[in-house]
Amino acid sequence: MLDQLEAEFPEHTPRPAGAPRALDGIRVVDLSHFIAGPFATMILADMGAEVIKVEAPGRGDDLRRYPPVHPDLRHGAPFLWANRNKRSVALDLKSPEGLQVARELIATADVVVENFSAGVMARLGLDYASCRKLRPEIIYCAVSAYGRDGPFADRLGFDPIAQVESGFVSMNGYADREGVRALSPVMDISTAMMASNAILGALLARERSGLGQAIEVSLFENAVLMTGYATMQSLFNNADPKRSGNTSPDTCPSGVFLASDCSFYINCGNDKIFQRLMAQVLEREDLAAAGIYATGPDRIRRREELFAILGDAFARRPWSHWQSRMRAAGVPCGRLRSVGEAIRSPEARERGIVTRIPHETIGWVPNVNLPIRYSRTPIVDPVAAPAVGQHTEDVLRELLGYDDARIAQLAAGRAFGGRPAGKDTKP
Repeated sequence: MLDQLEAEFPEHTPRPAGAPRALDGIRVVDLSHFIAGPFATMILADMGAEVIKVEAPGRGDDLRRYPPVHPDLRHGAPFLWANRNKRSVALDLKSPEGLQVARELIATADVVVENFSAGVMARLGLDYASCRKLRPEIIYCAVSAYGRDGPFADRLGFDPIAQVESGFVSMNGYADREGVRALSPVMDISTAMMASNAILGALLARERSGLGQAIEVSLFENAVLMTGYATMQSLFNNADPKRSGNTSPDTCPSGVFLASDCSFYINCGNDKIFQRLMAQVLEREDLAAAGIYATGPDRIRRREELFAILGDAFARRPWSHWQSRMRAAGVPCGRLRSVGEAIRSPEARERGIVTRIPHETIGWVPNVNLPIRYSRTPIVDPVAAPAVGQHTEDVLRELLGYDDARIAQLAAGRAFGGRPAGKDTKP
């Protein structure tokens, strides 16, 4: 299924031997699922935290079944993308025995992350108040849809719902049709980034005060933030943003143009860039100095005629011609690429964004790295996402000191689901 990629992407280059890890010694019990929670804990894992992913036996995280699913891994590409550098422990939290093991794991942890529906963690006795009794200095991060309390706490939330209800979709697309959602789960990803940032801040605060705390990050609040400065604009002018397709309502000329062989985007974010575009790229000194195009508002008012001038000029030469001239002139530009083209681009190869990492079952899997470069505490070497319960026995022995008899007792009590746990547990 992946053989065709072997010649395209290099093996991962290991981090320097002996280099420290930013979050060395931090343990995270990850009770989250799908994207927002797991991606947040993966960021922490990449920074060197020990992340114990607690999953339902057998089935595991629902994201495992998102396609394409590799037949030998029995989980899909999206799960690999969001869950590297973790160990999986399979526990049935509906059983008293499994719940007790979870509590014992939490008692050893620095951080707990969960994104269950409202009320679930309290019913299980795993809410912040309960976990604080187990570990007073615990940092407890709850990722919710609309908050953990109030009249909307019971509402379920997924990325597309957050996109539409936040106003994000209303801003995107073309004026003559409905707004368009982003296919990428931008709200889940940005919520994960917000959660990991919040956890890092809480860890720093605890280092100074010795005190833990509860953290809450909601998908909806984050989605409103992701509408950008449109919120503040709306408050100032009492008007909603208008969909403008690939053009910018705030700068001009910014948008998609056609060279003789492909489409590309330019972004003239200020007057000087516009002047360089006209004088150095198009060799139109007259337009660069024209008073009717002197300021951004002037150009916005004359957008159609300006786009017509540019479109006519750009169509006469290939992208390679325009790219070299715009790069030399300092005009931000980029070719419209597909995802496949982007990850194979010279820029992506230069930064080592996609590599191959070892996998004990199928030899190797592709990996997409975080865009974080530490000079002293480099990101850890990536370990592929685990099978459901792959590390259950190892974790219980190492962290909790369980022996064979205790593990057998828990297995008999169905703490691990319908079958005993072990190193060979499969999804």
